[in-house]
Amino acid sequence: MFRRPERIQFAALCYRFRKKSAVPEMLLITSRDTGRWVIPKGWPMEGKASHEVAAREAWEEAGVKGEPSADPVGSFTYEKGMSKGLKIQCRVHVYPVVVFDMAKRFPEKGSRTLEWVTFTEAAGRVAEPGLRKLILDYQTQLLATLQPPLEAARSAAQ
Repeated sequence: MFRRPERIQFAALCYRFRKKSAVPEMLLITSRDTGRWVIPKGWPMEGKASHEVAAREAWEEAGVKGEPSADPVGSFTYEKGMSKGLKIQCRVHVYPVVVFDMAKRFPEKGSRTLEWVTFTEAAGRVAEPGLRKLILDYQTQLLATLQPPLEAARSAAQ
């Protein structure tokens, strides 16, 4: 059977820290066509680096203002439904974007639902097993980087 090559997309794993508890949470949005929970993603753009594409998609789809990392946290694959029932295999490279603000107006406002949730909650909502694993792995990585500053702050307070 003939198999088409994988198509490439770039996605933004948008995260922030709750002000009062410093707990990391991430942004999920709904897909416009199926309504399932996803992260902002899109096709490569000429003249833009992959992490810039991820940040641009986060802005267009969710109004995210943030700083993307140039290093991906990983990738996952999924089947994208196209017109006339065609499905294509996509590999999505995911870039973390630390969010510092959310725009009130953005290109796709009103066409998606946005929700800030814990990483664990997000992993439970997404359908793609590879994305689920990536979310949980990145949560572990984020929490590990937070431990030394938190321990130092606790020691200083004693």
